[in-house]
Amino acid sequence: MALFEETGAYLHGHFRLTSGLHSSEYLQCAKVLQIPAYAEKLGQELAQQIKGLLSGKTPQVVIAPAMGGVIIGHEVARAFQARSLFTERDIDTNDMSLRRGFEIKPGETVVVIEDVITTGGSTKEVIRVVESYGVKTLAAGSIIDRSGGRADVGVPRVALQSMKAVAYQPEDCPLCKQGIPLVKPGSRRTEPLS
Repeated sequence: MALFEETGAYLHGHFRLTSGLHSSEYLQCAKVLQIPAYAEKLGQELAQQIKGLLSGKTPQVVIAPAMGGVIIGHEVARAFQARSLFTERDIDTNDMSLRRGFEIKPGETVVVIEDVITTGGSTKEVIRVVESYGVKTLAAGSIIDRSGGRADVGVPRVALQSMKAVAYQPEDCPLCKQGIPLVKPGSRRTEPLS
């Protein structure tokens, strides 16, 4: 969390998370990961924690959802000396898929990496993509776990920092009721929402 504070990546306000939930706090991992030395350090630490889940296996592929997971996924892949892939959302269907000629071959070992997990939805989507190639995901990891350990992605997972951040369903959000402008600072939309 010291890196998030130092880089101004720990934001306070009224945010719509990728999950659709609303929160008064937002962790903008890109602001930390823009510093290569910090990205490398976090990738190495996350890879080290994941090793404890793998029973001696080594992943051949590290895969992350674009955009937020791309940099940290690459750094974890570097630590494991594995290939680094990412999934992308189809603009028409909103489904995650492998594009850009990326492939996963049956029998390869895979780890899924995210920047932040709140509900685990994006990680589960990436795991479904991996499974569609006939490959089993060994483990998952993230820099931040906003769920306080509650998010279940169907495979063992670790996080460098776990926190129990408060998140609200939009219809129950006290920040909305107070008229505080809603912002989506993530990779998909940055302007205030109406």
